[in-house]
Parts: sequence; C-alpha cells; structure tokens
Amino acid sequence: MKTPFDDAIEFIARARYHNHRLETHSDIVSEGILKDLRERCPAIRQDLETGVVHVWKNVSSPGDRERKVDLFVGEPDSEGRPDVAKVRIAVENKSVITAHRNATNRFDDLKKVVAAVQGVRPEALLIATVLIGTAQRVLNIPDQVHKFYRDKEVEFERDVLPRLSSGDESLLTDFSFAISENSGSAPGKTLQIFRSLPIRGSAQTHLVAYDSVVLVPVYIDNVHPPVLPRPNELGVDVDVEYETMIQRTCSAYTARWHM
Repeated sequence: MKTPFDDAIEFIARARYHNHRLETHSDIVSEGILKDLRERCPAIRQDLETGVVHVWKNVSSPGDRERKVDLFVGEPDSEGRPDVAKVRIAVENKSVITAHRNATNRFDDLKKVVAAVQGVRPEALLIATVLIGTAQRVLNIPDQVHKFYRDKEVEFERDVLPRLSSGDESLLTDFSFAISENSGSAPGKTLQIFRSLPIRGSAQTHLVAYDSVVLVPVYIDNVHPPVLPRPNELGVDVDVEYETMIQRTCSAYTARWHM
C-alpha cells in the first residue's frame, strides 16, 4: 500500500534533499492522513462535508503560542477559528534524521503537545508520526552546506543541487565538514525512545496519552536516493502500523461523536 510517508519520500527525492528546518514533510504527511481518514471513515467524512468540523494547520498549542500543532481537526469557534476546547483530532509529525542526539528533544515535544491538548479536551484524538533515519552519515544541507553557500544560491543550485540524492559519494569528501555522524545503534535506540510514549485504548479518555504513534524508518542521507525500506532493519511494518492507526482513529472518532 502507499502511505503519506511514501509521498514525503517522493517529495524529498524531487527536492533532492531533506530540509529538516521546514514543515514540508509534515504538511505532506498531515494532508495524506486527512485524505485517508476522509475516504475511509464515514463519520469523519460526514462531519467534514457538512462543516461540523474544520481543518487547520500549524495551530498554536494551548499555553504556548510558539509551539504549533501540525494538523488540527475540530469544531470552529463562533468566528470560524480553531478552538482547542473543541478539537477532535490533532496530528503531530516529527523526524529524527540528521542527528539522533535530538531524539530526546523531539520526544519531549510530543509529550508536551499531548499534555497541552488533552489537558483542555481529554477526548481529543492525538496521533504522532516520527520518521526515524537509519543512515549513519547524513549530509546536513540546511545547516551546513547552505551556510557555506550563503549569498551564492545560483552556484548552489548549479553545482551542488543536481548532485544531491543522486548517489554521488564525492559529496562526502567535498563537504566533509557538513556530515552528521550517527552510530549504528542510534536508530534502534531512537525507536525505543518513541516506543515509550504512552498510548491509550479507545475507552481510556481519562489517560493523557496518544491514541496512535506511527514510527517510520527511512533512509535519507541527501547523498543517495531517499528510501522508505520495506522490510527494514528496525523490524517495523510501516503499512500495518499506518493501517492500524487509520482504523483506530475511525473507530474512536465514531464512538465519541457518532453514537
């Protein structure tokens, strides 16, 4: 099956590198999840088509306007704006690709989002997705190579961009200063960190926890073509995890707002 994560990988391949400073991958994943929920869940489709719920992206998290929730589906307030007290589904997308030392920070981000949203509306459905990079060496384009080519964008697009994600390993020599190194055990440790996020059952709205967490191993080093491997070295069946998330979300949504 094709998932929104496949769409994100295809976008990265077209762009020729993963820009972890932008929200592009998150927007693609959010849009794909919403599309599948609309198509496959009658209750959600009905509420979207009749305007009972609206959709917003990058909504300020309760109590922290600097922190944004990637996808927000809920009843609008009297002026048509998002109201966290009326949220029904919230999706937060993260990635740990360039440096696995950032895994703990991304984990803490996810814990804060679920606490903030469900602190206001306990029955809100929370979904987290995480891209977990498996490459041991990643060419850091946004933070390092772009910095080197500051004010020389034409040269970057002419001399560097066509080589990215093409398999040109001379990039690793030419831009050795821009390589982020990860240990071989780092992806597995990152997987375990996010596996420890609390997940609740459909009837456990008294718990502050995610309703689904989808972990997605990806190979992205900005040198070779990006891949979403099936199977993968972390033993994650992405298709099963994604299908389970869609089914759980539809079942819980229907039970909470259509029974």
